[in-house]
Amino acid sequence: MTSSLRAIIAIETFMPRNTIGTPKFLLPDAEAIDAIIRKVAREEILSRYQSLQDHEISDKQSGEIVTKADIESERRLSRDLTSLLPGSVVIGEEAHEADPEIIHRFKEPAPVWVLDPLDGTRNFAEGRPCFCVIVALVDQQITQAGWIFDPLKNIMYSARRGEGVERNSEALKPQPSKTLEDMVGSVGKMRREKIDAQYGPAGTNRPADLVRYRCIGMEYVDMVLGTLDFAEYVNLKPWDHTAGLLLLKEAGGHAAYATSEREYVPGRIQRSRLIATRTAQNWPDIKRLLSD
Repeated sequence: MTSSLRAIIAIETFMPRNTIGTPKFLLPDAEAIDAIIRKVAREEILSRYQSLQDHEISDKQSGEIVTKADIESERRLSRDLTSLLPGSVVIGEEAHEADPEIIHRFKEPAPVWVLDPLDGTRNFAEGRPCFCVIVALVDQQITQAGWIFDPLKNIMYSARRGEGVERNSEALKPQPSKTLEDMVGSVGKMRREKIDAQYGPAGTNRPADLVRYRCIGMEYVDMVLGTLDFAEYVNLKPWDHTAGLLLLKEAGGHAAYATSEREYVPGRIQRSRLIATRTAQNWPDIKRLLSD
């Protein structure tokens, strides 16, 4: 398919329809999106893995780091994805660092690509094999689709709202629930210490293990796959969570704020406790475990 024809399809699928029963928002070419993410990851991320130079790593004001791989990946993803869907805009992690006002694009009528061009940057910079690319497409603050790409394994996890989850275009089935004693959860250091103090490091009525990946996208992937059972997050950035939450929901999981029990809506950065579980039926039990 030529680029011009693909652009025409994107324009037509973005335009609202007046026909009864026809959805207002249809996604652009899924294969083209997949190809863009893979190509950028290969050329801008994998090409630098375990070979970053000191001058390609810098500190952010937040205390996090950013690499040339982050910057170049976001630049190319922004250009190529907006070209695929004319009229769309971008909220990327690095662009937000430069201009926090772009977060208001969520309130505007244009579709929004939400980008974490390299999730797990510190792992990547240290040569650790736990990082990914996260892309979500949001329309009117509703997440329509999400992609999490593991470049090292060349695996794309994706979901469209209401259509389930796929791994490299093959449907994934929801995983069965586990007992609490068999679960593995992702929590912060203070929560882990509290659970250890209350139940003992190897006690009963507690999860088998508590971990932290330093890569939220891969935590959502492992919840979808069933190797991670729950997670608790407090610092909620849309580029970290928007795609993963859609994948989790489409896989039969559930995530909600601990206090209001409402689901997350893409928007500004928040300091609020979000609990995500691999199966919806386990959410109340995990909320009790993580109660303050």
